[in-house]
Amino acid sequence: MGINMFFRRFWMMLVDIILVNVSYVVAVLLYANYNWSNISFMNMFRYFAVVSVIIILVFNIFSLYNNIWIYAGIHEVIRILGANILSFIMMTSVFSIIGSGIPLNIHIIAWVFMFFFSGFFRFSFRLISSYGNMRRKMTSAPKRVLIIGAGQAGVLCLRDMKLNVGLGYLPVALIDDNVSKHGSYISGVKVIGGRESIGPVVKSMGINLILLAIASIDPENKKEILNICKKTGCEVKIMPNIVNLLSDKVGLGNLREVNLEDLLGRNPVSLDRETTDKYIKGKVVLVTGAAGSIGSQLCRDILVHRPKELIVLDISENCVFNLEHEFNNLKSGVKISYVIASIRDKRKLELVFAKYRPNLVFHAAALKHVPLMEQNPGEAIKTNVLGTMKLAQVADAYGVGKFVMISSDKAVNPVNVMGATKRICEIYLTALNERSKTEFVAVRFGNVLGSAGSVVPLFLDQIRAGGPVTITSKEMTRFFMTIPEASELVLEAGSYAKGGEVFILDMGSPVKIYDLAYDLIWLSGLRPFKDIDIKVTGLRPGEKLYEETLLEEEGLSLTANDKIFVTNPVKYDFDELTQKVEGFIPLLEFEERELIIQQIESLVWSYTRFEDVKVFEEVVS
Repeated sequence: MGINMFFRRFWMMLVDIILVNVSYVVAVLLYANYNWSNISFMNMFRYFAVVSVIIILVFNIFSLYNNIWIYAGIHEVIRILGANILSFIMMTSVFSIIGSGIPLNIHIIAWVFMFFFSGFFRFSFRLISSYGNMRRKMTSAPKRVLIIGAGQAGVLCLRDMKLNVGLGYLPVALIDDNVSKHGSYISGVKVIGGRESIGPVVKSMGINLILLAIASIDPENKKEILNICKKTGCEVKIMPNIVNLLSDKVGLGNLREVNLEDLLGRNPVSLDRETTDKYIKGKVVLVTGAAGSIGSQLCRDILVHRPKELIVLDISENCVFNLEHEFNNLKSGVKISYVIASIRDKRKLELVFAKYRPNLVFHAAALKHVPLMEQNPGEAIKTNVLGTMKLAQVADAYGVGKFVMISSDKAVNPVNVMGATKRICEIYLTALNERSKTEFVAVRFGNVLGSAGSVVPLFLDQIRAGGPVTITSKEMTRFFMTIPEASELVLEAGSYAKGGEVFILDMGSPVKIYDLAYDLIWLSGLRPFKDIDIKVTGLRPGEKLYEETLLEEEGLSLTANDKIFVTNPVKYDFDELTQKVEGFIPLLEFEERELIIQQIESLVWSYTRFEDVKVFEEVVS
């Protein structure tokens, strides 16, 4: 024990000795109705030593001299109460044995005062500390806070603000949709009304910060409330979830910023991990495009299912290096091999498959940027079409069990080269499946939030640069998924594969790109059209206003997961299809765009050139 600790405990014991004896003096005075002539102080002094020893002994048993009292809370109150109860029992017992003649009422009065004195003495440390923090931190006016949610979570946050004044939060009003709470007060703060009152309250009460503190709110209601908050221009923060509430972790330190997923209003995806685990555990799994946004997340999720070995294959050396560093730190216990290779190189693929003998292949490698692929259709064909064909042929030759390709909603009625190449791949895999022991399937979904080169990182870069945020049309919509959601659904879809199917992931309602831009500006703490402008630039080559998920000829069936649908396989002539796909090879030698486009049209009947779509839209408008 250090010298400072010794002296701190010593003077706390000294104060307790004074307090317990003062408690008995006050108790005797009250009992004697302040009639000094009825009090024998000499008899009292004889017992001071007894009560002092008892109080020091019991308070030590309850560790009341070892606590850091500036952090005291309800647990410390219970310990103080317990210590005083045991002291009362011991004192009355000892005085009864020695025949002191002190009436029980005096002991009871003294106990009440001692509990109050000892508690106030210890909690004064917290009061003094809080006042000191407030003086140090309150360099400016506190933020006026509107708390949404007058349930347990909201009340805990409210009390946290009241106890930690130095943090600079001043709760001024509560909002709750429960009408029975309207007009009532919680810790001196009034419940004004329901969500419809948010806007008026913000204006009338000068609110700076809105805190959403509803522990178990569903995504749709959260989205609706946040959209109301967004219109106020206030800063908004969220209390995480009910797990923190159950584990007693709710407080100002747990608050987080609103994120884009909150505004999408998506229900959490329910996954059948056991089904996924069965077909991955103990297998050799190869992932192409493994260092990309989707590929790397697939690798992370695959590792959770304990494969025998994971083969990370990608053409990007730096990205593979970063992924290797990440996985080395994970210490997953799974053997991981890293391969730098292009899916365009069939001979390299054959060497890889001969060495590792994968049981499962997840094919995420692709060129995906729509305007760039419009300018470079030959490169899109080389990677997306011919690369996929080579990979599938090698997988077939080496007896891979399942082959799952990541497709795109842009493959449906495509108006761009990228989408058309994905549709060609879907068709080719469906045809190849008819004559192969490998189960070839594709999984089709939309845009992925935060993936490399996608719209969200682009908008954030524009916001950081001071704007404007550029969108191609106020009416453009897209389907969105989070990266983990897309990855996990791809893995589960693979477990349902029988071969030849195209799986479609339920991506919820389409989102307006304009709304997305507006929300990202707001989430960045800025005001749309005041701090950052939004500029409409017109459709880029290969873009269309909205995406689709299903072709006319495709039927749709349910799977065991209501977020995953499956199309009914369409029959294709494999030999004729292969001949047409290989017909690209001579055209690529001279990069004749028109001839490449004509070949695409011969393979994908639903493909429409972007130029034709643009002319049609101009005529209609």
